[in-house]
Amino acid sequence: MKTAEKTAESLLNIQAVKLNKNEPFTWASGWKSPIYCDNRKTLSYPEVRTYIRDEFAAVIEKLYPNVDVIAGVATGAIANGALVADKLNKPFVYVRPDKKSHGMKNQVEGAIKEGQTVVVVEDLISTGGSSLKAVDALRDAGCKVVGMVAIFSYGFAVAEDNFKASKVDLTILTDYNTMINQAKEAGFVSSDDVKSLKEWRLSPSTWGK
Repeated sequence: MKTAEKTAESLLNIQAVKLNKNEPFTWASGWKSPIYCDNRKTLSYPEVRTYIRDEFAAVIEKLYPNVDVIAGVATGAIANGALVADKLNKPFVYVRPDKKSHGMKNQVEGAIKEGQTVVVVEDLISTGGSSLKAVDALRDAGCKVVGMVAIFSYGFAVAEDNFKASKVDLTILTDYNTMINQAKEAGFVSSDDVKSLKEWRLSPSTWGK
């Protein structure tokens, strides 16, 4: 089984991804969604978290063999990033959503130097806003972000545009279409459900209204 299919299957099996078009979830943005993804659940399953760690490490070794530092985006990707950094024997830092209002007022936590190259680890990509905010913080610290890896992406066009505008190369382990196809094969959803799920991704802000 390919990485995308195996990752999707794993997320479905541990219920990190839940699908329900009849009782949609409400996102913080107010969007109604038939899918909810919580990749932090992977940390509770040693086999799954180790698989994700190893796949991330393989991608980084192939694409960015000389990277200096691994960075995790708080809070969802801190643990995944630390696991990857440990596997690769690389320094690790994590990036807060905003600077602390007290103490050293850090946004990037950990030891990092100007000029170092960084790969960012993320758990989930929706619009890309919070992920790219972490990239900006690292760049403001004088680092060169050479790429980002993420477990899952919804594949929204706005995210693709945002990453392109920020000149960030993104590699994901699995995507929305693969997730839906695996869910159908495993019997989590029907053919009618698949149609609705694909319609949602085309216009998530208006779906269900």
